[in-house]
Parts: sequence; C-alpha cells; structure tokens
Amino acid sequence: MHEWALAEGIVSTAQRVAEDEGLLEITEIVINIGELQQIEHEILVFALEQLKTSTMKDVRFVLKPIQGRFRCRVCGEKWAFSPNTVDEEVSEAIHFVPEMAHVYIKCPQCDSPDFDVTEGRGVWLESVKGLKRDE
Repeated sequence: MHEWALAEGIVSTAQRVAEDEGLLEITEIVINIGELQQIEHEILVFALEQLKTSTMKDVRFVLKPIQGRFRCRVCGEKWAFSPNTVDEEVSEAIHFVPEMAHVYIKCPQCDSPDFDVTEGRGVWLESVKGLKRDE
C-alpha cells in the first residue's frame, strides 16, 4: 500500500523540518492530500501513528483534502472532480497514476480529454508545529 510509503515520507520530512527549525517536540503536522491521489485516510493515519518518532509522541495529524479541479484546454471550462462519477476500476487506476485521469475523464462542456489538473494532485506538508527549547 502506498499509504505506508507516504507515511514514511511524511514522518521523515517532518522530522527534518523539526531539526531545521530547532523543535524539540512536534505537536502538529498538517498534510494536504490531493483528491486525485485517492488516499485512504484511515490507513494513512494508522501508518503515521505507527511510524511516528519519539519527538512526535503527542503529535496531532491533520489531513486536509484538496478537491481535484480541472480546466479544459479546448474550451476553457472549469470543473471539479467527483469520485462517484467513475467506477472502481477507473478509480483504482487514477489512485495509482493520477495522470490516468486524462484517459477516463472528459470535459463536461465539449467532451475533450485535453485538460489541465489545476488542483488536487499530490501529498504535501502544509505545516509542522512544535515546541522549541525555550518554550
């Protein structure tokens, strides 16, 4: 499951940020999750809890979903991704390779598969908060 690999990356990145910022303890990690990644939030949180370091003993993980949004390159139409408009097989393909959206999704205005993904891809840390030595 790639949720575990993501959790490993999140924990190691947050630890690096904490070291760079001089944090003795990490109290909160805010994670933005693009909807097109279709990450299982419960599995990710479980993995994060299992992988957290000693500086994260009381950390709060905040997962913020970022809705998938598109803009058609042909007609300029903008629209939002709706996971319930694709079947399970398509959903799985997009989950592992978000670029596959171009194969299965078309502009609702002109039916073109030529669109930009303007939001909703990737997983990234929005913030890492914690306590410094003199707090």
